[in-house]
Amino acid sequence: MRSLYCGDVTTDHLDQHVTLCGWVHRRRDHGGVIFVDLRDHKGLLQVVFDPDTEETFATAERIRNEFVLQVRGRVRRRPPGTENPDMKTGEVEVLGLELTVLNTAETPPFQLEDTDIGEETRLRFRYIDLRRPEMQEKIRLRARITHAMRTFLDGQGFIDVETPVLTRSTPEGARDYLVPSRTHPGEFFALPQSPQLFKQLLMMSGMDRYYQIARCFRDEDLRADRQPEFTQLDIETSFMSEGQIMSVTETMVRELFRDILGVSLPDPFPHMSYAEAMQRFGTDRPDLRIPLELVDLGDVMQDVEFKVFSGPAQDPGGRVAALRVPGGGGLSRKEIDDYTKYVGKYGARGLAYIKANEVAAGRDGLQSPILKFLPDAVISAIVERTALEDGDLVFFGADRVRVVNESLGALRVRLGHDRDMLAGDWKPLWIVDFPMFERDEKSGRWMALHHPFTAPNTDDAAQLADDPGGTLSRAYDMVLNGTELGGGSIRIHHTDMQQAVLKLLGIEEDEARNKFGFLLDALKYGCPPHGGIAFGLDRLVMLMTGAASIREVMAFPKTQTAACPLTSAPSPVDTGQLIELGIHLHKPPGVES
Repeated sequence: MRSLYCGDVTTDHLDQHVTLCGWVHRRRDHGGVIFVDLRDHKGLLQVVFDPDTEETFATAERIRNEFVLQVRGRVRRRPPGTENPDMKTGEVEVLGLELTVLNTAETPPFQLEDTDIGEETRLRFRYIDLRRPEMQEKIRLRARITHAMRTFLDGQGFIDVETPVLTRSTPEGARDYLVPSRTHPGEFFALPQSPQLFKQLLMMSGMDRYYQIARCFRDEDLRADRQPEFTQLDIETSFMSEGQIMSVTETMVRELFRDILGVSLPDPFPHMSYAEAMQRFGTDRPDLRIPLELVDLGDVMQDVEFKVFSGPAQDPGGRVAALRVPGGGGLSRKEIDDYTKYVGKYGARGLAYIKANEVAAGRDGLQSPILKFLPDAVISAIVERTALEDGDLVFFGADRVRVVNESLGALRVRLGHDRDMLAGDWKPLWIVDFPMFERDEKSGRWMALHHPFTAPNTDDAAQLADDPGGTLSRAYDMVLNGTELGGGSIRIHHTDMQQAVLKLLGIEEDEARNKFGFLLDALKYGCPPHGGIAFGLDRLVMLMTGAASIREVMAFPKTQTAACPLTSAPSPVDTGQLIELGIHLHKPPGVES
């Protein structure tokens, strides 16, 4: 139907007759001459219709925005002074000789140039939203990224294997999406939170190197980088150490940025232990572009009369830390109050601070409501440890370790962005030496920091049982600009170790057999040492396109409430379907009939 894309027509095609297809982006009537900007995914091209071709001109008078057209015409130069250097096609136009309206269009709910469109409207009319050039670019760049990933992994000897979407419900950290079975009344499939168990089974099957661009499903609270259904690049290998897996996948990401964005990432990526990351940044996914760090003050605060500081300092599960903000002395009272409200979202009960007006003057050169509670020796220690300078401000966090880390870690990122402190464009790193387990603060039970199939850094199950809190795992996360791109580990490949880990997690033998029997059985039949990693494809594309949310790089995402405005899903189903499945609905408490 066409001989060229609109965006590909240049001066190389002068005087040629071309056939084009596309949408009317804009129509302008200039005193008897009609100009149409015709759009396809390659770009815009100006088409001119004049009255010399009466039938064609009459048709052109009736067209409106978003009509779908086929145009036959001759390429010519634009008149001098009318060129558009901002367009690839800006030196040429097409004189329209024949015009066919392939389809009409009602007035769309928004214009493609509009920038202030509510997300609900954009998702409701996603097929129109996706026509916008910036959305086209993101989705097409996503396709280039997945193609590059496949090409790299194919070249490294990995094979693409699909795993089931209807599977068994297994505990992996989030709620499952359940699918009732008609042929097994009262029983359910679960949509996979990840292909974790199946990719391990593939290693036990001798597949050696596997990958898959897999759909995953998690029923969890949503945010900018979470969706109920998402895509990950899943990788698993046999007979490779964590260092080898990290090297291969790091090379893949480095080549991806080089080939797609023309960006050179460091070679190799820096490594940082989990303990160091939590101490310095309060998070295991630090944004290294922000030159702010947490400083521990627990030892100097243990004996102060100010219980807000001394209480957590004396508590083995507490932490007192400071965050210096260079030039932060200029923050207003309102700004400090706003930051106090912000850290409250993470459980912090307040946000103490000290402003430095003249450090050399000691106590008299500082400004804060808490100074009266602190001895001179403690003030001097704060100044020295935080490297406080005139005009700076120090924020303090004092509470349970988790609360201090989460609140000051989030404040660090907020300040870095608010005060334009980001240094550099891309800062990748590996986080390693994760704890194997962490205590649940409410139940006191051990929880797997990653998942129950991650291998500890010991082969002795008895040693693991004796000191679960001091055992590290063979896990690793790739972090970029404060976002976890991928996480993986070496897996457990011995039955006794797997059973020991499940027991520590409170999963007794009968429950383990019920939930993981197929995996435990497979471990008995010659399981190779193996490991892998999964990359969040949506997050990676979000970062590479500069999007603010993964919803911007998914063709048909859900809203923050996990709904689809386009299809009105989820929705009620026919009573007959429920009866066939043996399901009877009960209204939740407080919901009217």
